[in-house]
Amino acid sequence: MGKIFTILISTILVNNYVFAQFLGICPFLGVSSKVETSTGMGVAVTFVVVLSSAITWCIQYGILDKLGLGYLQTIVFILVIASLVQFVEIVIKKMSPSLYTAMGVYLPLITTNCVVLGVAVLNIQENYNLIETIFSGFGASVGFSMALILMASLRERLDYAEVPEALKGVPIALISAGLMALAFSGFKGLI
Repeated sequence: MGKIFTILISTILVNNYVFAQFLGICPFLGVSSKVETSTGMGVAVTFVVVLSSAITWCIQYGILDKLGLGYLQTIVFILVIASLVQFVEIVIKKMSPSLYTAMGVYLPLITTNCVVLGVAVLNIQENYNLIETIFSGFGASVGFSMALILMASLRERLDYAEVPEALKGVPIALISAGLMALAFSGFKGLI
């Protein structure tokens, strides 16, 4: 139980994939302009990461390792992730067309989101068992979602702040992201 708690705290705060490892920056900057869109993307990424973590773990240890096909890991993992993203895209399009439109091109980009593939590969490299893999995927996606929502909240507030003309838009977003990453580095002493 202690190791699972450590994995959760580590993936959410200490080794946050956005703020500490700088993975998933494209959707982080692209979708984080509104809290509603960020929340939707966070839920979609959470679903994909947790499920892909479990499925890729099973495929790695149940098929690839047993057949000596470890060199196919990246291709197989991307196929699993792409299939899950297609499923999520169909569900969101059916259940919430406005969210689907708001997420635009960033929803299919979950397939190439470095966080999703990174979590799947790192779970294998860390030799986590299936339960640890699921919690690692959940923690990583919660950390990613938290980063998205924090950034969206900040960007919404910055729309009403007096920002010098040269810093409006993307420049102030990048500065804010850098400051949040710096703040998250303070969690390094936790684990």
